[in-house]
Amino acid sequence: MSSVKCQSVRVKRIVIGSDHGGFRLKEKLKAYLERKGYRVKDVGCLNRGPCDYPEYAYKVASLVSSGRFSRGILVCKSGIGNSIAANKLKGVRAALCYNLRAAKLSRRHNDANLLVLGALFVKQPLARRMVSIWLSTAFEGGRHLRRVRQIRKIEDELFR
Repeated sequence: MSSVKCQSVRVKRIVIGSDHGGFRLKEKLKAYLERKGYRVKDVGCLNRGPCDYPEYAYKVASLVSSGRFSRGILVCKSGIGNSIAANKLKGVRAALCYNLRAAKLSRRHNDANLLVLGALFVKQPLARRMVSIWLSTAFEGGRHLRRVRQIRKIEDELFR
């Protein structure tokens, strides 16, 4: 999570986005995160009107890729399209998760910096728990660090 110091208080920041299929869940998660003390940057969509998920996946993923935010969340109907689009950007490790264990392992083993949820499969109570676990779980390092470095090496080859 990106944090900035404001008068000696750490402010937790996260970027979030969705398409129309994930709009309702995104709004609920945004409110949940704000209640938990996060400053949430919502890059859209801003209503349930039809829209194209790649636009919002790119907005969130580019803010994570650039380092302006260390973590992000994307929500669409299945999560599949968002995860495909977000993972096109260098440095983004977007994990599509449908349960608590996957959310936890995506952080512990893969150092995932972008959580992708499918609103069709993950309802609000589970989504809140997944987000909470995902945000509070640290990367384990060790043998997993070697693998994340291998992913970075592949990215370096692709983004020359």
